[in-house]
Amino acid sequence: MVLQKKISILFCCMGNICRSPTAEAVFRIRVGEAGLAKNFLVDSAGTHDYHIGDPPDARAQRAAKRRGYDMSSLRGRQVETSDFKRFDYVLAMDHANLSFLKCLTPRDTESRLGLFMEYAKQHDERELPDPYYGGEDGFERVLDMVEDAAEGLLVHIRETHF
Repeated sequence: MVLQKKISILFCCMGNICRSPTAEAVFRIRVGEAGLAKNFLVDSAGTHDYHIGDPPDARAQRAAKRRGYDMSSLRGRQVETSDFKRFDYVLAMDHANLSFLKCLTPRDTESRLGLFMEYAKQHDERELPDPYYGGEDGFERVLDMVEDAAEGLLVHIRETHF
């Protein structure tokens, strides 16, 4: 089934080199496996301009690659005001980034904002921890959480839009 309008999702974290590109890569694979790739526009962005044009963190890429996700073509970018009109879902990785996004959001699009982990079924945490200052195990934990939330988000979208 191909929808008339693609469902667009933007994953957001602070620098767009760890959590949000991981979510983008995992969700792309999930919709592809479901045979729904033609129905989606999936992207990621950072709330800050720290890593514009940079590839995802090498540790995030290694962890993702071990599970079959390729993030090598992704590059960091900063969220833009136009993203709030372009994307149906703008999903933050934590409350701090959600608050930042709320300050940027035009009034008529606030309902599009949320926390990505709200869709998780196996994890109670509603914030995805930033693994940047930790070790390799933090990236594995983030991947576990992202895979869970990606599955839940896909279920939600299928129930809501299909």
